[in-house]
Amino acid sequence: MAFRDDYAQGRPAGGAAAKAAPQAAATTPATPQAAAPPAKRKRPVRRLVLLALLAGGGAYGAYAGHEWWTTGRFFVSTDDAYVQADISTLAAKVSGYLEAVPVVNGQAVKAGDVIARIEDGDYRLALKAAEDKLATQRSTIARIARQAEAARAQVLQGQAQIDAAKADQVRAAADYQRQQQLAQSEFAAKSRLEQSRADRDRSDATVKGAEANLIALQANVAVLEAQTQEAENLAAELRTAVDRAKRDLTFTVLRAPFDGVIGNKATEAGAYVAPGSRIAALVPLQSARVDANFKETQLGRVRVGQPVHIRVDAWPDRDILGTVESLSPASGSVFSLLPPDNATGNFTKIVQRLPVRVRVPEAVAREGLLRPGLSVEVRVDTRGLDETKPPAPIEPHQAVSEGKGAASVRTAGR
Repeated sequence: MAFRDDYAQGRPAGGAAAKAAPQAAATTPATPQAAAPPAKRKRPVRRLVLLALLAGGGAYGAYAGHEWWTTGRFFVSTDDAYVQADISTLAAKVSGYLEAVPVVNGQAVKAGDVIARIEDGDYRLALKAAEDKLATQRSTIARIARQAEAARAQVLQGQAQIDAAKADQVRAAADYQRQQQLAQSEFAAKSRLEQSRADRDRSDATVKGAEANLIALQANVAVLEAQTQEAENLAAELRTAVDRAKRDLTFTVLRAPFDGVIGNKATEAGAYVAPGSRIAALVPLQSARVDANFKETQLGRVRVGQPVHIRVDAWPDRDILGTVESLSPASGSVFSLLPPDNATGNFTKIVQRLPVRVRVPEAVAREGLLRPGLSVEVRVDTRGLDETKPPAPIEPHQAVSEGKGAASVRTAGR
């Protein structure tokens, strides 16, 4: 019984208890009896901390719920969005060796600044040759014009010769008639009558010859006028050749078409470039915008003109306010190289994404902070949307509605 009592109370059995008691007394320090009450005093403090945490969590939950109900539920957000810009690839228009490329990556340039220079010796010679040919043709036109003036003078001379021949014809005809009357009265010799007849016939032939000569002179004038027109047409072709040579010469200097920043420089001075060879890329930071890819299930409340909060990952503390500019006419998968064909036996529905363009304020874009390719997060504020009204229809462009779209496209193509 003593063993069971000792075992129940955690004491050694029998004599071991007597031996263990002195050792426990020797090794265990004396503990004051007042040490137990502080453990009991910590329990109310823990309860207060727990109650404070529960109260704080409840207050935060209530605040978060209120924020979602009043604000958060009206926002549509996505992190599948990036900064875009109208990047232009600058390429050579003519072939040649690069004389200089006075720009570097990251350099800001203005419209008209020199990006690259191509050695222009051959193009200057081509321009000089075209100008010389044009000068020669102009001399030819002047010579033909003088010949035409001389031919016109000859026409006048031919007309005078006809008048003189006709006068002789009238005189010869009168003389022949007179001699014929005298011959009938036998007052004139027969030889004289024959002479007057010959003079009459000769005058008639002279008139016909003068008239034929006048026709030939007039035809010569027409030929010279045609030659003048031909020479002028050739001169027009040569002027076009001169203009083309001048354009080729201007193309040896590659200039920036607009303000921007140089990037992806691909060549250096001394390299040979052919038409179409890439020199560098020009990024107009002032045209920066955001292309956000929203899920099709998020577009029910998105409309053009709604405000958009933009947060760039590079500057997370700055809230940029933009505007929904347009929605893509089709999802991104439709414009892919191999559009999906879902008319198959086994079909899995996948939520599609539709690109939405967000316009950035011009003042923000000109700061140069928004660089194409940066990741952003956008939140569209749909508050104030009247869901009873359908989305506004897409209005055609004015030029297209007036039937001028084809002409505009042809003009742009030229």
